[in-house]
Amino acid sequence: MQVYADNAATTKISKAAMDAVTECMKNYYGNPSSLYTAGQTAKQKLEETREEIAAAINANPREIIFTSSGSESNNQALVSAAVSGINKGKRHIISSAFEHHSILHMLSKLEKYGFEITLLPVHENGIVRTNELEAAIRQDTCLVTIMSANNEIGTIQPIKEIGAICRKRGVTFHTDAVQAVGHIPLNVKEQNIDMLSASGHKFHGPKGVGFLYANKGIPLQNLIEGGAQERGKRAGTENLPGIMGMAVALKEAVADMDKNNAHMRYIRDYISKGLSEIPHSILNGDAEKRLPGNINFSFEGIDSESVLILLDRMGISASSGSACTSGALDVSHVISAIGRSHNLARGSLRLSIGEDITKEEADYIISSVKEIVIHLRSVSLI
Repeated sequence: MQVYADNAATTKISKAAMDAVTECMKNYYGNPSSLYTAGQTAKQKLEETREEIAAAINANPREIIFTSSGSESNNQALVSAAVSGINKGKRHIISSAFEHHSILHMLSKLEKYGFEITLLPVHENGIVRTNELEAAIRQDTCLVTIMSANNEIGTIQPIKEIGAICRKRGVTFHTDAVQAVGHIPLNVKEQNIDMLSASGHKFHGPKGVGFLYANKGIPLQNLIEGGAQERGKRAGTENLPGIMGMAVALKEAVADMDKNNAHMRYIRDYISKGLSEIPHSILNGDAEKRLPGNINFSFEGIDSESVLILLDRMGISASSGSACTSGALDVSHVISAIGRSHNLARGSLRLSIGEDITKEEADYIISSVKEIVIHLRSVSLI
């Protein structure tokens, strides 16, 4: 049996999204910046897809900038807020200890340029506490950046409450919503979000395309200089096939969200119950306030890499954490941030299921993980 359980790393492109990509390559091949008919036809399609993306998060189309990825969107958001902060004499940024590395690495770089960074704890349940956030805001705070849902343990953050605090205190609020867009409801106006990052391949769109939402009051800084594409805020010819595929995939994901989430929650909890029967195992992150498709367990006395290799041999694709750091030898900073011991952190397993998973596949995952953990513990020298 083959089971794909690493949807947090990437999802399979949907048929509708693939058809949209193909249609664009056949019929809308013109450069959207060109003045002749083929270019203007492509330009019209580009703006139609911008409207569709904006509608999915209740934004204005002019607030959407197309990028190559969630990482690029995150970087542009942080650089923009930092430059704005410098202009206002504010050099303090608040984030959390378990953000994606595209956030943490940029924060480390900004620190070298004189910014002071506060990383909030996320506690054992993997959720930022709003009272601690509010207490950390200072007169010189220029940005709060907190992810909507964690990419490893799937915990959903109180984004609306955080946004309200930032709005009240006059601080720009950015959220890395790469794992959340298309999977949980997001409304940038109701949730007081100033900037939001997303990536198409996380919700059955193509790879290599994402977007950044920035409300009209945010002065964006360019990461890529050149032409006047994206209202002069992101140079380079737009990846229209990818953008069209992303828009179709997001529209599908939003339309089917309730039905898909109900099924995934049921299977998620079913697998979690089965894995919890393994001695010396523990669920990482809050059991309820987590993405519908996320299951993350730590198993004492084993090594994640060995589990993943054996699962792959049994036809199951899974991970120990972020695909961006899958080659790293150190334990996950996310698992460490919620207070797990080194022994538990090195034995973590992330299963991120899709809406098409079956009960039969869930049973196969449970039995396979149980078998592997028992085997590894029997031969372990730890």
